[in-house]
Amino acid sequence: MSERRLADLLAMWRIRAFEEKVRDLRTGDPAGPIVGSVHLCIGQEAVPVGACDALEPQDALFATYRGHGWALARGVPAEPLFAELMGRATGVNGGRGGSAYFTAAEYGFHGENSIVGAGAPIACGAALAGRFDGSDRVAVTVFGDGAMNQGAVHEAMNFAAAFSLPVVFVCENNRYSELTPIADMVRSPRLADRAAAYGMPGHRIDGNDAEAVRFHVRDAVEVAREGGGPTLLECMTERLVGHYIGDAETYRRPGELERIRLREPIARLRAGLLADGVPAERIDAVEHRARAEMAAAAAAAQDAPLADPATAMEHLYA
Repeated sequence: MSERRLADLLAMWRIRAFEEKVRDLRTGDPAGPIVGSVHLCIGQEAVPVGACDALEPQDALFATYRGHGWALARGVPAEPLFAELMGRATGVNGGRGGSAYFTAAEYGFHGENSIVGAGAPIACGAALAGRFDGSDRVAVTVFGDGAMNQGAVHEAMNFAAAFSLPVVFVCENNRYSELTPIADMVRSPRLADRAAAYGMPGHRIDGNDAEAVRFHVRDAVEVAREGGGPTLLECMTERLVGHYIGDAETYRRPGELERIRLREPIARLRAGLLADGVPAERIDAVEHRARAEMAAAAAAAQDAPLADPATAMEHLYA
């Protein structure tokens, strides 16, 4: 059991070290290698780690613009991800996609989307196609709590339920719809309860526990693959950073971040491993390994050539 949890810790530390490196490169030198809008998932690492571990290679994952961690958890290597954010030719999309739009279909990661909730109907299309192409595919779509109020998400859930499509809807509820508490926007903040209106199962789960996420996503994927239709999973989590880099976070209450840091997924797992007798040195080695890997990947990406503007018309329909 400790080996499984140490593997989860390493996967989460890889995501956090990646995101912290991106933050440092974005907020340091104004002329640095990463420019533009960037959304980090620091504090939410347990959801992608647990969810992606429950997927098969043929399954299709659709993330939001906060998707770096999802790509890493799906197996996309860090170096071409860094390169993509830096606009390098060696990026997963040749430097064309940047932070919010990259995709790596060969890893089952079918892209981010900066239109809130837009991945949900696309996932329905992937699930429907899976009925005809013999792939036995399940589609997983990820979105935030604010996206639950988008019409496209409502339509996607209704369509998936009506046709029993193999879709798993994963809501990362970090309690803030961008800058507004979700509790101020809806009468019932328990978003999983909405699943009943579509005739599908809905569960609110601990999104700061990778094992809990793995268990529920695996169950939902099995139901979907066997023809049982979609499931909505509301993963309760919290971000330790702003909605975007530069967010002043004036909407937070005094002391909120300090309280969140006590229950965020890496701190919780570390405390649990220590309580189970795993030596602190072994736990700390996991962090050091992840940080060394991400530092090396970022350095290699930064040494790669910039994307050639002359290739901008490639991969387009004439």
